[in-house]
Amino acid sequence: MASRTLLNPRRWLLPALALGLAGCASGPSQDTAWQAEARQVAASVPPRLLTVLQAEIARGGPAGAVEVCRDKAPAMARAASEQSGWAIRRVSLRNRNPKAVPDAWERAALEDFDRRAAAGEPPAQLERVEVVNDGGRRLQRYMRALPTQDLCVQCHGTPDRISPAVAAKLTQIYPQDRAVGYRVGQIRGAITLYRPAP
Repeated sequence: MASRTLLNPRRWLLPALALGLAGCASGPSQDTAWQAEARQVAASVPPRLLTVLQAEIARGGPAGAVEVCRDKAPAMARAASEQSGWAIRRVSLRNRNPKAVPDAWERAALEDFDRRAAAGEPPAQLERVEVVNDGGRRLQRYMRALPTQDLCVQCHGTPDRISPAVAAKLTQIYPQDRAVGYRVGQIRGAITLYRPAP
């Protein structure tokens, strides 16, 4: 009887596959506490910035929002960093702010996001989570793609979407600006977080 059970693949193959796949599964149920925390922190900052920008655009138009974004986005990231204990910033392969240049890990993640988006994955769901060694210290790192919203193309879009007033303001504030030419839905950059691993 035992030999018949071993020879019958239906008796052992499906349970073995299920166990093997369970070990490879990923998603919210497999997250560690720090990964879930990083995801929550990263998701909290962009909506607040969009709310501030919408209010500024309603008050003074998109040209005024350029300076607000320059000043408020880093301030919001600093406040979220102080509150959460994570170092938080925004980065892009085509940065506007010179401080938004990605490091090697962030660059690799952004390039991976672009490949995955080109293969059909929804940009709003793209993230990277990893514990890395950085100069002898272990860091917990998290990154989430930031897709271009309709609001964003007024300052980051193609030339036909950017007004002359916005173009002039961008040239004045960011003479080396590379963050234009985006369409709605394209990955404009990412929010990136890190902190020392315990």
